[in-house]
Amino acid sequence: MTRRSHFQTGRKPRGYAGFQLDETRVTGPISFLNPTSAHYKPFQNPEETRPPPQIERLWRSRDNRKGRHAIRVDTEALPHETGITTPALTQSFSTVARIILRMVTYVPYWDVSYLVAMSFTIGSAVFIANGFFVWLPLADKKTEFRGEIVVAGGWTGFVGATIFEIGGVLLMLEAFNTNHTGCFGWALETAVEKSIEDGIPHRPMNKIKPKVSECEHHHANRKSFLQEKHYHHANDNAHFHRDDTGYITSSPDGRTFRWIPSMSEFRTHYVHEIGFLASLILFLSATIFWIGAIVGIPDIIEHMSKGLTDGLYWGTSTLGGLGFTVSSYMYMLETQSKWYLPAWHVLGWHIGLWNLIGSIGFTLCGALGPASSNSGANYQSSLATFWGSFAFMIGSMIQWYESLQKHPVEKK
Repeated sequence: MTRRSHFQTGRKPRGYAGFQLDETRVTGPISFLNPTSAHYKPFQNPEETRPPPQIERLWRSRDNRKGRHAIRVDTEALPHETGITTPALTQSFSTVARIILRMVTYVPYWDVSYLVAMSFTIGSAVFIANGFFVWLPLADKKTEFRGEIVVAGGWTGFVGATIFEIGGVLLMLEAFNTNHTGCFGWALETAVEKSIEDGIPHRPMNKIKPKVSECEHHHANRKSFLQEKHYHHANDNAHFHRDDTGYITSSPDGRTFRWIPSMSEFRTHYVHEIGFLASLILFLSATIFWIGAIVGIPDIIEHMSKGLTDGLYWGTSTLGGLGFTVSSYMYMLETQSKWYLPAWHVLGWHIGLWNLIGSIGFTLCGALGPASSNSGANYQSSLATFWGSFAFMIGSMIQWYESLQKHPVEKK
């Protein structure tokens, strides 16, 4: 049995009443890495006369890391037959509009996933400005002002890379604080259905709704950010923290927030997690990229020889861009059931795709840089920064949207 087809001891998401894990649908794209997706099908009580609710719980490693709780519903199932009314699909206009509105009205500063998305969104915006500074004068000489390419371009490159580095650190913290107990995040609320004719109570109806108070991710507790409080759940071996608002979080050793896991966890779990490996590669790449940006500060790069510039500036930019490319592809793979099957319906896949395109732009910028004495190579190098930054911005804004959509509902 390959590693991707089953959960390791102590890592299996906890079951929930009414659902059972479909062992045949635990899978991942890479055979020697941990599973990235699993399905929980509805469980029929033998005494229940109604058909089982047409709801599946979806566990995905990316969703779990981002504090999201996905379900899949049968939109053709009639509520009066199943006894359950389901929420609107997240692809509906009203749901999309509501999330977009939240993007400009809601700031969950305690949510690491939100901070990751905002870091790369702001960093991408700075790099777009950088692209204007270094490319526009080449496209239209009349627009150039004194020091635009060297000074404005150098400093915006440094600021953008610094913000990316912060995003890389936050990505690592996000990966370290992944919930391991399998948070469901939904609850059934019972109401009484009334008949249309006489308004007399007829039969109980259940409605499945998000329930933040039962969420065990650290994102649900605004007081847990950067704090290592402890709580032990009496019902099982998982550890939780519950604050006075009723929010719950968990981690394997009882901490609500952790800076770094143990070496044992690194060896037995994290090195087999494709999402963690992608985050680690991105963090290291952002660090390398940041070194190049420091070298690009005007007072530094102006006093360097061409050989040093090619190695410490263009070389680190190329290497950092290549790392971004690999990381983005791994994020795409994480959402796929097979390495060759695109996951068109998953937001995370599109985030990885746009970041992949942006990473190629950053890589080309660095790779063409040593040949900048050639006007054509210089033009394409500067232009690659410009369109690469725009692609990164698109991916980052989708990630921003994803960080606020904690309860996705998909169609079966």
